[in-house]
Amino acid sequence: MDKVVLGKTGIEVNKNGFGALPIQRISKKDAVYLLQKAFYHGVDYFDTARAYSDSEEKMGAALSWVRDRIVISTKTAATDVETFWKDLETSLGNLQTDYIDIYQFHNPVFCPKPGDGTGLYEAMEEAKATGKIRHIGITNHRLAVAREAIESGLYETLQFPFSYLASEKDREIVDACREAGMGFIAMKGLAGGLIRNSACAYAYLAQPEFSHVAPIWGVQRESELDEFLSYQENPPRLSGDLEAVIQADRGQLSGDFCRGCGYCMPCPAGIKINDCARMSLMIRRAPAQMQLTADMQKMMMKIEDCLQCNQCMEKCPYELNTPELLQKNLKDYKEILAGKEILSNKETQF
Repeated sequence: MDKVVLGKTGIEVNKNGFGALPIQRISKKDAVYLLQKAFYHGVDYFDTARAYSDSEEKMGAALSWVRDRIVISTKTAATDVETFWKDLETSLGNLQTDYIDIYQFHNPVFCPKPGDGTGLYEAMEEAKATGKIRHIGITNHRLAVAREAIESGLYETLQFPFSYLASEKDREIVDACREAGMGFIAMKGLAGGLIRNSACAYAYLAQPEFSHVAPIWGVQRESELDEFLSYQENPPRLSGDLEAVIQADRGQLSGDFCRGCGYCMPCPAGIKINDCARMSLMIRRAPAQMQLTADMQKMMMKIEDCLQCNQCMEKCPYELNTPELLQKNLKDYKEILAGKEILSNKETQF
């Protein structure tokens, strides 16, 4: 069973971390079952957030009785001190615990620091001094904020998107964390669902150069959990076949593409941007008919209501030209509905 140490925190966890964002979409009964099954099979690191609706509450119901045997991280998106403390107390109550192992600023647009006028980092320090949290972390999708957090020396962990589709600049962030002794928590190891082969995703992150990387896999179905649990006893290693899959995916998914993070939402025109902006990819990487239902067609046609306000582009942490990407996806979608053959992403420039 692969283990990883989260930098200077000294916390050692299973290489299979449980990302609890998706459990907000299932019933409490089903979520408790998944969480407890994961624990019974050796998973000891669970990540959630105040923003994930009832995810914390479900985690507390499932795991409070084994609190001393697991590591919990959660997050606050607070932009002021009052909200910070409110979020922290709510999270402690939901999780049925009196401390949080790693408390993280949730994708802030800047890197909170002492003396920056917000009081946020000082609140983190106070929470740590009083024992309500044990380690200070930050999550982000922005390269500049991630770099600043590493260079500041203020944070013990960084949670950042990382998979075999990552860019060289993303890889530099991973390497910088190792050099700084900072725990690196990899979110979006499946690139928001675009990577379809979990064995490839696991094998890539299990390479020796990523021994300091702790992936958290978003789990919603028992079949998904079972896949990752199977890798604990028989971990996949990069081979010719898996390498070929990775190279093919990199060829198809090169360039700018929507990761589906949702930070562009909500849209003032009611467009489901994080679904619509990557529809061309999903059609070609998942059963196409699932993306061509009447409901999906209605969702895609909402793109025609775009106000060209550019709010989505301004909020995109990947600096994508989101309005342009939406129009490209809509054009492709209409052509497919009209009978265009569904070719590979590379052949269609998606």
